[in-house]
Amino acid sequence: MKIRKLYALPLLAAVMLARPAFAAEDTPQTFLLKPAVLLHGKQLIAQHDPAAEQALADLVKDAGKALTKGPYSVVYKSKLPPSGDKHDYMSVGPYWWPDPSKPDGLPYIRKDGEVNPERYAVKDLDFHNALCKDVYVLGLAWYYTGQSKYAAHAAKLLHTWFIDPATRMNPHLNYGQAIPGITEGRGIGLIDMHNVTSLLDGIQLLKDAPELPAADYKAIQEWYKQFLQWMRTSPIGRDEADEENNHGTWYDVQAVAIALFTGQTDLAADLLKTHTQTRIDNQLREDGSQPHELARTLSWNYSQFNLSAFFELAQLAENVKIDLWHYESPGKKSLKKAFAWMLPYAEKTKAWEHKQIKPMDIDGYLRLAKQAGQQYPDIDLKPLWEQYKDYGSSRTLLTGYFD
Repeated sequence: MKIRKLYALPLLAAVMLARPAFAAEDTPQTFLLKPAVLLHGKQLIAQHDPAAEQALADLVKDAGKALTKGPYSVVYKSKLPPSGDKHDYMSVGPYWWPDPSKPDGLPYIRKDGEVNPERYAVKDLDFHNALCKDVYVLGLAWYYTGQSKYAAHAAKLLHTWFIDPATRMNPHLNYGQAIPGITEGRGIGLIDMHNVTSLLDGIQLLKDAPELPAADYKAIQEWYKQFLQWMRTSPIGRDEADEENNHGTWYDVQAVAIALFTGQTDLAADLLKTHTQTRIDNQLREDGSQPHELARTLSWNYSQFNLSAFFELAQLAENVKIDLWHYESPGKKSLKKAFAWMLPYAEKTKAWEHKQIKPMDIDGYLRLAKQAGQQYPDIDLKPLWEQYKDYGSSRTLLTGYFD
């Protein structure tokens, strides 16, 4: 994304705060989004800061689009899960294709990095991603404007997905990333839910909105308690917890975020100490490279994807006063080294020599660099930003580095 020129817009008169602009009681209880950043953004808007007003205008525009979308539900699919219950989430493994040597194509065969369009026939994954995106944007819009329409629509989306008996999702992923002819569901299907952190922060922004009943908020918490229990005790959930690549890392992101959301802070801290710190030692080499991700056909993309999960865990860990940013494992592995190892490739001072069948996802790494610049001031990022001067989003001023 490129940063737009920042200037005040007349339309903001219609969307300025309906509540007092800045007050201590406005402090949100978010997990990735930093409350201090959100409060500062509100203060800048109250002071008519031109850049903040432009950021708000962009946010309101995005929220306006979200108002036209949804609601979403797993019951809207035409195909039945193996259970026969449409309330069960289901998806198909992205890299699995019909075997051309078999009349019926079964069992499917794997083509790593090549997405089979059959995956998109069932929309449960698309709907969950849309739910996360829309609730996040609507939550921000309500927080910064106080306008009821944003909270009301977000509450409707949440009620449909989590609460309404006719449309709610059952709290498990027994049928995620199925492979025709091989399995009805796999542990790695849990990665379908990796965007849950944005959804939970959106809910936290809406927590005190009159449009989101306290009973609904508690019902969503209870849904996630059940889901986390399934993650930690079911064969499929435990299988994903044992993964030693990005799947295991994103499992931790979900488990820690849900533990925080459901008030289980001791569990969140324990997961970070017993799972995540071990992953840092097991998944990284001492030089910072990620061998499990380098073995993929999209080795750069998966390396930054896995590091994104570790960076989210470092942010989540701040909520329980654990510093993963500067943690060094017994094997001398660290997130700092992992970030620094990728830097010369992003700067194009070194050529990427590992398999990469599609263009490198530089945007994902640049987002990490925004965070790393705050955590690791001794890493020189000037050459990187000289190449990507236009990178960024105006909305970052209101959200920090999460966007």
